[in-house]
Amino acid sequence: MKIITRLRPFHAIQVYLLCSKIIMEPKMITYQPQYKQRFIDLNTAWLEEYFFVEQHDKDVFENIEKVILEPGGEIFFCLLDDEVVGTVAMQKVNDSVIEMAKLAVDKKHQGKKLGNLLVDACIDFTKSHNYKTLMLVSSTKLDTALNLYRKYGFTETPLAETDYHRADIQMELNL
Repeated sequence: MKIITRLRPFHAIQVYLLCSKIIMEPKMITYQPQYKQRFIDLNTAWLEEYFFVEQHDKDVFENIEKVILEPGGEIFFCLLDDEVVGTVAMQKVNDSVIEMAKLAVDKKHQGKKLGNLLVDACIDFTKSHNYKTLMLVSSTKLDTALNLYRKYGFTETPLAETDYHRADIQMELNL
């Protein structure tokens, strides 16, 4: 093994930058009010890219604590270097079913497996709170998201009544 004892200043900067990128680990946290706007912004970005922000989305965004948290749900944030780069909500449906909703990853950070971390957090939450089923509604236009869900074992089920016009598929994971 050869140890490099001398680096030119330019090479030292390259090594430092490479090391700092490797050390940067994603961190998962639960809801904190200071990140509420980031939850809204990340979700608004993908909604506007693929669809539009529906009235029900606006109602949820305006009442996050009441609609998601107070009934027993949770919001997870994925941070890189203390920046929120991903988020997902868990909404209680009933005592045995919880819904994974509003999964979003900042476009600049897609492809880094952060969606996997968010889904992992949802599965862990589902199990730790003794829910039997983790469900979601989505759109068949969102191939990447559907592939992620299938990778985790979600299967398509009949679409129940939903408040979202864009939703045309429902999936469940029984735990």
